[in-house]
Amino acid sequence: METTLLVLAAGMGSRYGGLKQVDPVGPAGETILDYSVFDAIGAGFSRVVFVIRRDFEEEFREKVGGRFEDQIDVGYVFQQINDLPGGFSVPEGRVKPWGTAHAIWCAREAVDGPFLAINADDFYGREAIAGVGGVLSKTASGSTEFCMAGYPLESTLSANGPVSRGVCSVSESGLLTGIREYTQIRRGAEGIINEADGKGFSGRENVSLNCWGFSPAVFTGLEDQFISFLRTRLNEEKSEFYIPSAVASLIDTGFATVKVLPVESRWFGVTYRDDRPAVVRALADLAAEGIYPSPLWG
Repeated sequence: METTLLVLAAGMGSRYGGLKQVDPVGPAGETILDYSVFDAIGAGFSRVVFVIRRDFEEEFREKVGGRFEDQIDVGYVFQQINDLPGGFSVPEGRVKPWGTAHAIWCAREAVDGPFLAINADDFYGREAIAGVGGVLSKTASGSTEFCMAGYPLESTLSANGPVSRGVCSVSESGLLTGIREYTQIRRGAEGIINEADGKGFSGRENVSLNCWGFSPAVFTGLEDQFISFLRTRLNEEKSEFYIPSAVASLIDTGFATVKVLPVESRWFGVTYRDDRPAVVRALADLAAEGIYPSPLWG
């Protein structure tokens, strides 16, 4: 079964203050995204599709997509604010994109087989990408049995400010039963808490970092959920249709099941600009240890 890597790269990274997707952090100028594509190729993925915005298409193709054209089949999809289900139109004054679940839905005509959906600015690690890829290689195109990589919360925090994380509830059989988004989680003297409500965490909770394994059947489910979202929140200027809440609804309605694949892969990302030096050091260490070649694309 051929599998696709779907990369959500339409965000500008408002807290980071720039286009993170083209920021060099590797020893030879690689982006974080380079490592995800490299690992996907190693795991047997045959295609990568980038979800981007038209206003930075030329820069993205030149600085990012062009790196991979000799390595893997490359495609592009545009997340556009006016790409909506029939009967809906963009409210006057709306400029904010519709969110990560909408970004996946925008790829409905470009992806026709099992796919791994990830963020462009997270380093997921070889174990996570290979693990999801292994499940996808056995997933039929019409299957509604999905999967996700679950990371321990304590390994996904930033030293430079709070982060948003989807904290998962998992059944004894390893199925996702619920996911709740917390937007201000950080480690402090009192432990790991969500600053908004003071809720504490042990750090071993499984969290979603948007490393999802889907079949094309998900597009039908997402469209139904998106329509429900638009019916109630269309005129909210900053409302967003997020993957965790959409997936939770697919589970609640019985449309899908999601297997949680616990991984101990080393994760890191650049949420804040001050996170960048630590990522640069970590990637240099991985190259020095021989885990990745340098340059990555020989």
